[in-house]
Amino acid sequence: MKDMRQRVVKVALTAALVAVVLLAVPLAWAIRSALYTDQRDTLERAALAGAVRVSPDYRTGDSVELPAPPAGARLGLYDPQLRLRAGDGSQPGDAPVREALKGEAVRRPSGGDLVVAVPVSQGEQVIGVVRASSSVSTVRERVLVVWGVLLGVAAFAVAVAVGVARRQARALAAPLEDLSRHCRAVTAGDLTARAGPSSIAEIDQVARTHNEMLHSLSELLRHEKDFASNASHQLRTPLTGLQLTLETGLAQREDARLRPAVEEALTTTRRLHDTLEEVLRLSGSRGLPRPHPADRPLEDLLTASEQRWHGAFADAGRRLRYVGGDAPRDVAVPGGPLTEILDVLLDNALAHGRGAVRVRVRDLDDALAFDVTDEGEVCGDTGRLFDRGHTGSAAGTGIGLALARDLALSLSGRLSLASRNPTTFTLLVPVSQEEAEADTDE
Repeated sequence: MKDMRQRVVKVALTAALVAVVLLAVPLAWAIRSALYTDQRDTLERAALAGAVRVSPDYRTGDSVELPAPPAGARLGLYDPQLRLRAGDGSQPGDAPVREALKGEAVRRPSGGDLVVAVPVSQGEQVIGVVRASSSVSTVRERVLVVWGVLLGVAAFAVAVAVGVARRQARALAAPLEDLSRHCRAVTAGDLTARAGPSSIAEIDQVARTHNEMLHSLSELLRHEKDFASNASHQLRTPLTGLQLTLETGLAQREDARLRPAVEEALTTTRRLHDTLEEVLRLSGSRGLPRPHPADRPLEDLLTASEQRWHGAFADAGRRLRYVGGDAPRDVAVPGGPLTEILDVLLDNALAHGRGAVRVRVRDLDDALAFDVTDEGEVCGDTGRLFDRGHTGSAAGTGIGLALARDLALSLSGRLSLASRNPTTFTLLVPVSQEEAEADTDE
């Protein structure tokens, strides 16, 4: 938000400087011209007043009383021979005086002075010239004084603009900073945080939208949490009861013909119980990696998976092979999540793949790579392959691969499509180096 405040101040300062340049510079030039023009007009009035008082007899020796010159100016009477006969001025008469002897008033600078020379006529003959002058430096000083005042006013205006901009920047940034704090609180897990109102309608609208979105999100999470709790309570109890009943029936059943069916039902029930536990665990992880104990040897996991899926592939006239890779079979892995992921991949290969299916495990030092390959081909947009609800088949819900990906992420692993043709999914699962070395030593 500090950058936003600085940008607002910079914009305001730029606008104020542009306004000052566009207004102050022409105004300063106009003031300069007006001061010089005013001084010339003052000198011209003084020269005209002096010319009116000049008598033609001054040439015969009569005295001439010229009016008092303006402050800082000089006023003098010159005869046609350029001699100063009365008052004060340059000695002898300068160029403006000579030009004025031609019969026209002259206004021009000369020798560092502003000069106005007015001819004195008798009949049609010029008998003298009244010269009024003042130093250019005097007018320049007045111009500089006025320019200084103008510069001070401009600086004050810029300072006021910057002050107003800073205040406005704080007023704009404060509600946004408050909204940012609430967003960080929500990110940290506080779903009760709500953005408060401000004095800016647009930001208030954003805050209301944020609060409405947060309320909807809280309700959605509450419903999901309630569903997980309900599923946990309503499904675990009957599954446990069913499992106990099957175990009791298996222990008491003497009919050898029913024993395999009861054992299969018991195995399926246990498998369903494990699946429920993994789904509930995943729903409580909020998509974040959570530590899961390496509680099952890799050899046992692969053997159980092969026994579980061999019959389904055989019934479909297809072959399922578990190829021995370079991974140590006695390394411990997270049994529950890995079992669910492999079941999803094998079910996907059975439903959407073709030909033989091969499962291979590779050792990558700090991880295990599980490759599930069939002889089919993935068509269409592979970027949406793991999107929930997306399926390339007319049947199915498109949940299996999305669930497998989420389970892999919960183990800090990764599930990806390694090859389109033949179809190969690769699951990478981190393995603790200490655990792998301990298993090797054993």
